[in-house]
Amino acid sequence: MAVMNYSDAARKAVREAMRADDAVWCVGEDLGRGGVFGQYRGLQDEFGPARIADAPISEAAIMGAAFGAAMVGTRPIVEMRFSDFALCAVDELVNQIAKARYMFGGQSRAPMVIRQPMGMWRSSAAQHSQSLESWYTHAPGLIVICPSTPQDNYSLLKAAIECDDPVVYFEHKNMWGLDGDVDTAEAAVIGEARTRTHGDDVTIVSWSQTANFAVEAAETLAGEGIGAQVVDLRSLWPWDKNAVLDSVNKTGRLIVAHESVAVGGFGAEVVAIVSEKVGAALHGRVRRLGAPRALIAYAPNLENKMRVTAEMIVDAARDLMQ
Repeated sequence: MAVMNYSDAARKAVREAMRADDAVWCVGEDLGRGGVFGQYRGLQDEFGPARIADAPISEAAIMGAAFGAAMVGTRPIVEMRFSDFALCAVDELVNQIAKARYMFGGQSRAPMVIRQPMGMWRSSAAQHSQSLESWYTHAPGLIVICPSTPQDNYSLLKAAIECDDPVVYFEHKNMWGLDGDVDTAEAAVIGEARTRTHGDDVTIVSWSQTANFAVEAAETLAGEGIGAQVVDLRSLWPWDKNAVLDSVNKTGRLIVAHESVAVGGFGAEVVAIVSEKVGAALHGRVRRLGAPRALIAYAPNLENKMRVTAEMIVDAARDLMQ
């Protein structure tokens, strides 16, 4: 067990995977100087420019070249720099990579990890702040992961690198410096949620940075005698329906909270499944928290209007308890 931050935990996972398997390599812009957030710092010194490869500024070229390399037996880690920029490579990812195993009848595959830093980060405005994880859950053939802690950014990234299917891997830009305990012996199972807090009164389902806000909200609610059970999905596809349903069957109340836009967001999928399975037990005691369908502003005061906060989660729980 060691204390490390979210960025260091991911870098450790990549370093260990590259030491263990020569087929693992990384490609993206500015990786030689450590990446935008330092998540590749020092790796080119150890593995050289052939395995920590700097690419031209062309997301489509990066994704397409990595796909070709994956098809002939390597395991690329593709750095998209920002999730917004990955939209330039959606055709390669959604129409080619996601469908490769199916289109080739299982004769070929695309074992790739596509890292997409997501979320609002220090006034980065509308083109550099989006949380687009829900988009990729719509695409058959893709796995979607959103770790919220240094532990998960270590364990889940290792699991993603070992996976034989393409993984779209979202890391929140505001969490690179987040410290936490990391047990390198702890393995993660893709599709398995983590129950972060336990309680009998309300279930809070979340992921990525908002899951940490949910834990903060649960601590506040505990001081008011309200027991909140926080279920951190960690993986959006596949997602742990049983963990959510078991919790809601116990509490009878559900809050789903995420930073991405509420309209068409993955929170709606969670609410729909829960409503289908245990709807009668809920009696309408459901709340969905997400960003409004609006462009993210540069001005901090307007940007803050887009955020889902711990206070909002607390208020929703109080309302459900009435």
